[in-house]
Amino acid sequence: MRWDIFCRVIDNLGDIGVCWRLGAELAARGDTVRLWVDAPEPLAWMAPGALEGRWPGVQVLRWTEPLPAALLRGLPPADVWVEAFGCTIAPEFIAHFADYARSEDSKHFELPVWLNLEYLSAEPWVERMHALPSPVLHGPAAGRTKWFFYPGFTPATGSLLQERDLLARQAEFDSAAWLARHSIAVADGARVVSLFCYEPAALAPLLRQWAAPGSAPVHLLVTHGRAGAHAEKISNEIGLQPLHGGRRQLSISYLSALPQTGYDELLWACGLNFVRGEDSLTRALWAGRPFVWQLYPQDDDAHHAKLEAFLDWLQAPATLRRFHRQWNGMEPPTAEVLAAAGDPATLADWAACAQAARQRLLTQVRAQGDLATRLARFVAEKR
Repeated sequence: MRWDIFCRVIDNLGDIGVCWRLGAELAARGDTVRLWVDAPEPLAWMAPGALEGRWPGVQVLRWTEPLPAALLRGLPPADVWVEAFGCTIAPEFIAHFADYARSEDSKHFELPVWLNLEYLSAEPWVERMHALPSPVLHGPAAGRTKWFFYPGFTPATGSLLQERDLLARQAEFDSAAWLARHSIAVADGARVVSLFCYEPAALAPLLRQWAAPGSAPVHLLVTHGRAGAHAEKISNEIGLQPLHGGRRQLSISYLSALPQTGYDELLWACGLNFVRGEDSLTRALWAGRPFVWQLYPQDDDAHHAKLEAFLDWLQAPATLRRFHRQWNGMEPPTAEVLAAAGDPATLADWAACAQAARQRLLTQVRAQGDLATRLARFVAEKR
């Protein structure tokens, strides 16, 4: 099948990250994908070669306003339209193919299956909304139907994306070799932790705890962008000082921008992962390591209910629930709760929770398919 996936980049790149992973996986399974993005530049480091057309089956097109008529005339029709995360397909694009469907040249062509690929949530209403129709009442495609498609964590949703080669890559992964390739020297006994976040208020007291004399050594791997800028600001304020033999209790490595496969490997290399947004949450679940998730903060605090629903699904132990609430600004950070991220027994509980969740998802995917499989199956049914 041929897919048109439309994506608008808001500000944190999770949207383009999810759309690229989905498009690349559909292409790897034999489909062709046109990915329309209003700001495709981040793909230069997220998926090297994508902008130059070096990914078989995926064509990245800049979504301008309006789309050039000459470009539209040269496009073969697609089988599927996907509006990702509530964006609206360009009206001139819809009008062009609606006109084509009415023309004599169209033969038996009908407008494609039209999907609204929604945000990821564990809230109960997602199961009720998944796969519901949404009649198109206005415009050149009036009378057609869109379909809501919700990714999710339960069999009654659209599942999560899992590339067909993911488990094999994970099984072959060598964390020591990965750290060496990135010139990261970790002291014996230090816990390796990844940090991908916005600007949580709890980060400063957490780094102060890890830097305090007598604390268990931590080597923090900080991702490029907002997380790196915020962590560097805090570490400068703390004034990290070398301890015995030039060692610090807290060592920090600031990473350059990683491609998506490299980010997966970062999670596999660490004993604790701090992640943010949708794409990295899914990757943390497949990694099966202890993790803490920061949701995108919303002005009306809607992310609080979203977090609680996820923690319920995760079957999170009490220590992990409290840490998540403080990490997401629902409670003021306290030394007692933040200390859990350095306690071996507590981290073992978090690891068991993550492994159990991963196993539940693996069982579900084996029985019903991942997000790409479920999408393709749904489209085939509607065609």
